[in-house]
Amino acid sequence: MATGIAHRLFMAGITRIVMTEIVHPLAVRRGVAFCEAVYEGFMEVEGVRAERISSVASLDLLWKSGSVGVIVDPSWSIVGEIMPDVVVDAMMAKRNTGTRKAEAPLVIGVGPDFRAPDDVHAVVESNRGHNLGKVIYGGQAEPYTGMPGSTEGYKQERVLRAPKAGLVKHVKALGDPVSKGAIILYVGEEPVQALIGGILRGLIREIEVEKGEKLGDIDPRAEPINCYTISDKARAIAGGALEAIMHHYNRPEA
Repeated sequence: MATGIAHRLFMAGITRIVMTEIVHPLAVRRGVAFCEAVYEGFMEVEGVRAERISSVASLDLLWKSGSVGVIVDPSWSIVGEIMPDVVVDAMMAKRNTGTRKAEAPLVIGVGPDFRAPDDVHAVVESNRGHNLGKVIYGGQAEPYTGMPGSTEGYKQERVLRAPKAGLVKHVKALGDPVSKGAIILYVGEEPVQALIGGILRGLIREIEVEKGEKLGDIDPRAEPINCYTISDKARAIAGGALEAIMHHYNRPEA
């Protein structure tokens, strides 16, 4: 979701963007995740390029080159260093891990457990449905349901999860066509099989994971382009974030 937001803002002319990441990002939809820059040094999504930086000193030059910055900073200490105009918490942790509206003139929380205007200025709804992408200025988003969105009638069946803690080892690659019952990867010595056929739209890197971690995403529509384009949900949430920014900074008194 964070990549979808960064991409939308960049395309809308808000180009001075830096994204913070953990040491080993857990992205599943790696074909459309700027956090891949942590591993590869750079990542391009739908024509927008992100590059890993090691310090704030690199930002001005990077922005002048037309790229989004990505920095490993799990505690987002960079916020206190650069004093941004906007902070968007799009961790999708299903809870507020400590984001507060004192961090910037505009602080936006995506998903459950953020409350506006108490701890953030605005909340963007992340649950699929009628309110997806809605900006909330008084209250909070809907509770986390734990249920993936339906694609061709499939919900939980689309998602691959870790049966135990351990090291991921791939059998299939991102974008591969898969059939029901095929082994997609191993966690330790334990295989994880596809519950449906389709295309492997998402696949976590070969890293250590906890039990229950999301490892992959099978798209039954089997269209390769879906592996490398931003989803409808991410675009809707991104639109909400852009709306909140424009609402705040386009006010006469802003």
